[in-house]
Amino acid sequence: MLPLQSLGERIMVMGPSNAGKSTLALALSDKLNLPTVHLDQLQHLPNTNWQARPEPEFKALHDEAIAADKWIIDGNYSRLIPKRFERATGAILITSNHWLRLARYLKRTMINPSERVGSLGSAHEYVKWEMIDWILFKTPNNSIKYSNMLKKVTFPTIECRTASELNALYETWNLPSPVE
Repeated sequence: MLPLQSLGERIMVMGPSNAGKSTLALALSDKLNLPTVHLDQLQHLPNTNWQARPEPEFKALHDEAIAADKWIIDGNYSRLIPKRFERATGAILITSNHWLRLARYLKRTMINPSERVGSLGSAHEYVKWEMIDWILFKTPNNSIKYSNMLKKVTFPTIECRTASELNALYETWNLPSPVE
């Protein structure tokens, strides 16, 4: 595994929904003293039920965030990944079994809805069938798509394909263990 410092000071954290992107981004931010940007918070209006901002507003917020000298950005929004690739110094792709990601989603919405990293503020999260459908059926090939995208970049990348690999990354880099 690459040393954490090899990823530089503008790190992308990518992966499918509920893979652990926001949690890892926050742990990296704390370890490296870099600001964290959660793309979901830029895409959606705060304190709403995931109401999207107008696209030009989201793109402007995104472009402003990536123009900074240092950042950890978690999220995908595939249409804007090429712009992030232009500025990134490193990337981490987290993937895992869709059943594990579903379990994480159910836990965060049913058990600890107020403790979600990268949440939209005081908006209460609850189980949505649309999200279950998204996790299980609509995005099964996203991990492959993102992996193929990373193969074309010239900066350092890391892929964690299983929960065990992700846990090993936390341990190797001496990051606080995520609570499952």
